[in-house]
Amino acid sequence: MPNSDNNRGDEINPASFFQSKSQVRLNEVSTGSYRAMAPQQGMGMHVDGITPSNVALIKVIGVGGGGGNAVNRMIASNVGGVEFWTINTDAQSLAQSFAPQRLQIGQKLTRGLGAGGNPSIGQKAAEESRDEIINALEGADMVFITAGMGGGTGTGAAAIVAEAAKEVGALTVAVVTRPFTFEGRRRMQQADSGIEALQGRVDTLIIIPNDKLLAVIAEQTPVQEAFRIADDILRQGVQGISDIITIPGLINVDFADVRAVMADAGSALMGIGMGSGKSRAREAAMTAISSPLLESSIEGASGVVLNVTGGQDMTLHEVNEAAAVIYEVVDPNANIIFGAVIDDKLQGELRITVIATGFNGLPPRSRSEKTRTEGDSSKSVMSSGGLNTNTARDESLDIPEFLRRRRPLV
Repeated sequence: MPNSDNNRGDEINPASFFQSKSQVRLNEVSTGSYRAMAPQQGMGMHVDGITPSNVALIKVIGVGGGGGNAVNRMIASNVGGVEFWTINTDAQSLAQSFAPQRLQIGQKLTRGLGAGGNPSIGQKAAEESRDEIINALEGADMVFITAGMGGGTGTGAAAIVAEAAKEVGALTVAVVTRPFTFEGRRRMQQADSGIEALQGRVDTLIIIPNDKLLAVIAEQTPVQEAFRIADDILRQGVQGISDIITIPGLINVDFADVRAVMADAGSALMGIGMGSGKSRAREAAMTAISSPLLESSIEGASGVVLNVTGGQDMTLHEVNEAAAVIYEVVDPNANIIFGAVIDDKLQGELRITVIATGFNGLPPRSRSEKTRTEGDSSKSVMSSGGLNTNTARDESLDIPEFLRRRRPLV
């Protein structure tokens, strides 16, 4: 992704879903519209007895050019129920942001001209504007920090923003990218330093290696489109978590449940899968847990945030089937936070986002052997809309070795 600062009531019995020792909290279906209570849409709203003071305030902070691009994509995709901010040293980039809340940092240091790809300048700019950053984050229950590592502002300022978020008492989650190899050794080294600075300053850190995208995008994909896809992966990472808190669905979760999994969790892994056809639930789940974005296996994960999103045609049986696939992989006593959301744009398709914490961190297993799924199976590829799938009956699905050793779910 373009990381530079320039242009750049009743609980559902878990046993009814799948038999396990896992602690799965399935909360009641809400009738209120959390989207309608997005902070930017008015704090005086009152829906079905629920006032904004009863709802977790989630702030999404795009830091630097890459983070700002990701925020723009979220806004364009109608991600709701959250408050968007863009933070940058580059005044021109801020002027082009879709975010209703913008903060220019380091005005004395950079005079609005950016950090010049220097993380040290980005850090000093954030330190100069620390009070303004704290004011921007005040009142947040959860803060997402999204940035592209390797540039100046995002790399240098993200850790300072994380410190401020923790200072105001917010659950702090960073979703960042590691640059493509072709962006150069220096940029990669700067990214590694920025990621190291973030560790210990956030509750959960999700790292998306852009190089992994090369395994799932077509060879003819233009460079600009590859960066746009990387931006969209950041969006999906944030939205996959925020949606299960903010959007009423088949199954909703409490913010406290999400905090229980993600507070002080350290590094986390994210997998995204899409499925269509007869076996879409299973294939989406399998694609998510064998996603090329995963740098290591989620086998044995002790904490999982699982979001299943589908159209009006999504059935409870499919939700059960997808959850069962994830259960087979993680620790038998894992704390699984489970959400199911309806998205009318996904008619005929089903999307699964998995965030895993407390995992063994094992390297990816061999994926040379393949298995076929019933009906329309899919192989994870990239499309103009981000992670997507092509459906073809005879295509095979890569399955990690640890899954092949288990008895198939039927």
